[in-house]
Amino acid sequence: MDHSPCLKLFKATVIAVVFFFRAFLAIFAMVYRPSTMDNKNLTWKKLSSHYIHKGPWATLRSDRCEMPNGHIVEDYYVLEYSNWVNAVAITEDNKILMVHQYRHAAGIVSLEIPGGVIDEGETPEQGLRRELLEETGYLFDDFEPLCTVYGNPSTANNQTYCFLARGGKKVQEQHLDEQEEIIVETFTIPQVKQLLLDNKIAQALHCTGLFYALNKLGAL
Repeated sequence: MDHSPCLKLFKATVIAVVFFFRAFLAIFAMVYRPSTMDNKNLTWKKLSSHYIHKGPWATLRSDRCEMPNGHIVEDYYVLEYSNWVNAVAITEDNKILMVHQYRHAAGIVSLEIPGGVIDEGETPEQGLRRELLEETGYLFDDFEPLCTVYGNPSTANNQTYCFLARGGKKVQEQHLDEQEEIIVETFTIPQVKQLLLDNKIAQALHCTGLFYALNKLGAL
């Protein structure tokens, strides 16, 4: 019995399978090929740096940098700030603490969540507990980290730590700095959601913290 037709069919099938398998691999390689420019390759190299101004609240420096393609960037200005911390602070009767204060750079009275600068030697949680007590008179001991974000990573180097604080109790009056005038107000969770929808909270970092907190609380 002549098996040659079967052998020819078998060989043709094998060739076809190999062909399609190679084609599949080629397509897969093109679609899923990793980028030649990964995150590490995007990083600039700082060649030199000098300070233009040093102050208690902000410091300005100028960097000379080299990009991955060899291009030299002259005088890239960076603002150095201390790190900040804020909280979506919920009182023991389930109200969110908000503060009204004047923001001179924007020329507005801003509705915000409480927070401030982390002092040297403090952890973010320690700084937050102090700021909440000073700004609102409420004492909190239950803190849950929500996120760590940059206000403007293009020009500023500091981070903001956002927390969810719960169970706050009013234990004292405010203890404010000389340049601070702060009005404290409490809102329900639905009221805060509406404030966000109505664009009544102008501080972008605080909107971010509120988003993470509402998500954590299942209130979005």
